[in-house]
Amino acid sequence: MCQATGVARIFVFEPNADVGSLLELVIDRLGHEPVVPDTADVEQAEVDAAVIEPCEGAGLELARRLRAREVPVVFASIYPSTPELLGLEPVAYLMKPFALYALERALADALRTRAAPLETRE
Repeated sequence: MCQATGVARIFVFEPNADVGSLLELVIDRLGHEPVVPDTADVEQAEVDAAVIEPCEGAGLELARRLRAREVPVVFASIYPSTPELLGLEPVAYLMKPFALYALERALADALRTRAAPLETRE
């Protein structure tokens, strides 16, 4: 997280453009910076958390790569969770449609997780 401003960079992967725009708007209004795949290579992107639609193979792969870097992930999907998704240890699994306060709470939890020292996460 950017120490000077407290602004977190939140990676967003949502295949539906309208939903993706809404997520970006909410993240921006929460005072954070949305980062979308078009503007960032996930391997190089300095992000503090991610909101991902895992229903497609691309979303799952992005989640795996981010989790390998210990980036906390929030899943937001129209489909119920599966054991494979839970194996990725998302901070939250939001079923669409969800209340925007649920996204706000999930992101706050994700950022707290990211800020926690490594030894306290296990």
